[in-house]
Amino acid sequence: MCIGCHGIPGYQATFPEVHKVPMIAGQNAKYIASALTAYAKGDRKHPTMRGIALPLGDKDIAEISEYYAGLAKVDAVPATVEAPADIKKLLDKGACASCHGANFSKPIDGTYPKIAGQHADYLYVALKSYQSDNKAYIGRTNAVMAGQVKQFSHAELKQLAQYLASLPSELRTVPQSRFR
Repeated sequence: MCIGCHGIPGYQATFPEVHKVPMIAGQNAKYIASALTAYAKGDRKHPTMRGIALPLGDKDIAEISEYYAGLAKVDAVPATVEAPADIKKLLDKGACASCHGANFSKPIDGTYPKIAGQHADYLYVALKSYQSDNKAYIGRTNAVMAGQVKQFSHAELKQLAQYLASLPSELRTVPQSRFR
């Protein structure tokens, strides 16, 4: 099922608004597993992803996560990239590097995502989803992220997303054949 969206370069989802599906090849295996588990539990509200994650067992999740983590073989990104002053101020306000790493590709914990180079429109939708409280079909439950993003306007979240998307990345969309 993953290939149908995450294996098509430029593929767009329409829920809760139009955005490119995230690149997961090269992402941390622990993060992918954490995200799938959160979809299954309903902590991440996305009907399609919930339907895909619910029937997966722990072994399935581990195998899928390891597969996608190892799918993109690219060089590690630079240790740091200097942000423009206005963006640096926003990054500091959100303390983004304290969890996602100075280059936003080396999170301090494997359950946190690499965000450098991720699609800007996806990052924007994801960040906004932490601002959604008590909605039946949209939003994400994560107290730390909710606390961080609530201090930003949508315009500021869009600026952050566009900057993060412009950074060198270890993430890729790797086309895959549905026939194996």
